[in-house]
Formats: sequence, C-alpha cells, structure tokens
Amino acid sequence: MLMQESILSVLPPETENIFVAYSGGVDSHVLLHLISTIAKLKPKVTAVYVNHGLQKEAIQWLSHCKVVALTLGMKFRGISVDAQKTIGKSPEEAARDARYSALKAILNKNDVLLLAQHQEDQMETVLLQLFRGAGVRGLSGMPLSIVFGKGLMLRPFLDVSKQNITDYAKDNSLQWVEDPSNLCDDFDRNYLRNQIIPKLKQRWSAIDKTIARSARHCANSDQIIQGLSKQLLNDVVDETDQALNIDPLLALDDEEQYLVIRQWFGIMKLRMPSEKKVENIINEVIMAKASANPRIQEQGCFIKRYRGKIYCLRQEKNGQVMLDMTWPTGQKKMEFRRGESLIMIESPEGIPKTLWNNSKVSIKFRKGSEKIKLPNRIGSHSLKKLYQEKAIPPWERNYIPLVYINDRLAAIADLWVSTDFYSKDMEDCYRLKVIKNQETLDDYV
Repeated sequence: MLMQESILSVLPPETENIFVAYSGGVDSHVLLHLISTIAKLKPKVTAVYVNHGLQKEAIQWLSHCKVVALTLGMKFRGISVDAQKTIGKSPEEAARDARYSALKAILNKNDVLLLAQHQEDQMETVLLQLFRGAGVRGLSGMPLSIVFGKGLMLRPFLDVSKQNITDYAKDNSLQWVEDPSNLCDDFDRNYLRNQIIPKLKQRWSAIDKTIARSARHCANSDQIIQGLSKQLLNDVVDETDQALNIDPLLALDDEEQYLVIRQWFGIMKLRMPSEKKVENIINEVIMAKASANPRIQEQGCFIKRYRGKIYCLRQEKNGQVMLDMTWPTGQKKMEFRRGESLIMIESPEGIPKTLWNNSKVSIKFRKGSEKIKLPNRIGSHSLKKLYQEKAIPPWERNYIPLVYINDRLAAIADLWVSTDFYSKDMEDCYRLKVIKNQETLDDYV
C-alpha cells in the first residue's frame, strides 16, 4: 500500500497517458504490477521495453515483457535503439542517451514516464558523482520529477528500499528476468553495487537512507543556487543572441562567474561543464586580448569571443549551405535557414504592399560587394560597414537574408530597408521580421 501511495502522490492530476519503462527486471516488474492494481490508472498505462541491441537475450526479454504486460491487462510497446558506444561516452552513457531519446519521442503533453529507480539506485548515483568530483547538482542525485520531452519523467520509488521491492516481488510470485551484464564489474555502477556497497552496508546498515537524505539536502541547496545564478545570468546575458556580455561578467566574483557560465550552458541545452572547462573558457576566451580570435570546442559547439561578448555557436548551424530562393506570391512566411524564417507584417511604414505584391521577390545571400542606400543617410553603404556598426559577428553575416525586389536589393533581413523601396505614412506597407520557426504569424499580428 505504501508503494501504491508513492505512485499516486507523484502523478499530476491532468495525467493522460502513463508509460512505464519496463526492462523485465524485478524493479520495473514490481512498478508495473503495482500500477496494474490501481483501477483508475490501469487504462492509461503502456509498458515500454527498449531493446538496446547489445545482448542476444534482448529478443527473448522483449517477448517476456510483452506477455507480462498483456497478462496484467495493459498495453505494450517495444522500441529498438542503436546504443553502440561513441567517442567521448561510456557504454552506460551511450545506452542511456539512446534509451532516453527514444522514450522522449513517445511522450506528449500531460504524458508521464515512470522509472523504477529506488533508494539504492539513488545511493549508487550519488556515490558515483562524488567519486567524479561533482558539485552540489551532481550530489543531488536523480530528481523525483523532471521535464522529459513534452511530458514528465517520474521516479516514484526513490524513497523505497530495494528490500521492499524484492519482498513485494516474492510475496506476489512475480517472475522477472536477470540481466547477466549486471554481474560484470567492468561497469562502474556494477562494481560499486556488487563489491563496495555490500561492505559499506555491513558497517552502516542504513546508508542508502542517509545518502538519499543527503541527496535531498543537496537538491534543495542546488535550487537556491540555481535561483541566484539565474538572477546573475539575467544581468550578463543578451536576450537577443544568448551571448554573455564580458564586462558585467568580469565584475562578478570568481565563484559567481563560475555559476553564470554553468547556468549559461543550461540555457544553451548543453551538459554542465567541468571545473577545468569553465577555467579554460575564462582564461582562454574571456580574458583573451580584444584583438584575438580564440575559440573552444565543446559538445558540438564553439565558444567564441567578439566585441565584448562570448557566443556559443552550434557547428551544424554554421555549416549550412545557403541557397538563393524565390518568395512565392501571396506567401507571408519564408524559411531562409534551418529553424528561421522571414515574415511579412502589415505596417504603416516599410515596403509598399502594391510594390511587393506586383514584383518578383527573392532572397539571396551575401557575395561580398553589396551596397545599399538608407533613409536619412547620405550615400551608399557597404554591408560590411553596416554589419560592423551593428556589431554583428562575422560568422553570422553570410546567413543574413537579403531581400531583392525585381533583382534590386530592397532590404537586409529586418535590419534595414533601402531608401528606394521605403515608404512611410503614404500607403499600406509590409515590414519584415525574422522569427524562429516555433513562433507563428499570430505572435506579430
């Protein structure tokens, strides 16, 4: 009954679908069996088995899991993933990343994924993080609830002992599979579980409970730290490009700089950097001479400096080949780069509608000799000089869309409109706006 309450207490009231990560092992079997006894939840449940393709028994385990789920009267789903080890990742990390990526894809809003990780799993996680020199966040262990894809990942057994789970399985005569790889001490977690923790428990029998309590204390401290670091980050980050302004960053204490950079990695969707990596960013990039062009490669990104800012640039984004394109008549939105579009917004100033609607409109990209005349400014101006005035980083300039009307340069993205095509208060016009693809036209109407 206590473990039933553990499940019910973590589920949001608006939960629509419940996916149980079911490996066939004793822990996930107990979780699945328990939830099958809760009548109001049972129709919402799907057991999900992930085949990592690493063991020959995986197909047999999939069949076992399917039979168990259907016998319990619940839906079943099998997913195959490629969990082969990649450079820079341990086998465990590669398997986890592949598994999580597949599980995220099946969750929609108001869906939850339940994992059967328990108090002893939490202890192992905290100890491994301690041995790796982790900070407060790492020592917080696994969270009870976390955003996962479009839904939530929940761990209702985090305060449940392994012994309670095993007792439940035996009391209910459950049949589960044993993964032989769990006996291989080549893996750090297995070595800790099989060789170290039994000896620790001989001396400190309640060590799983006390370490779990310490993890909760660290999690509470981390929440406070994250709140403070977000406030510090808000004073340093430029919301328009997510770059860090160097002068206000250097005005902070050393520890505050460290917190801000780690928080910045979070908003850039990167793994938390090591202490050494943060030191490298500060010493090699932030403290570099203004005339230098330093960069550090990190997690598929480049950390670079330009005009008093630190940027995080994704390599794949800046490797795109930009092709000229025609803007179809009557279309108000045009994707010019993966993830970014130009839209037309009705406005009292800008490019006249009649001109736009009766002309050939195209999008091109910088070749190197373009010039443009601007309202209220004398002469023609090269794009290079305009970009320098606007402090647009060199690596972004070739990706800025140039709008041509009847093969004449009419506008540079949403930054400038040529005086030859600009109108104000004389007739209905369009103004251009660059948006991310997750935004919609309605956001600007």
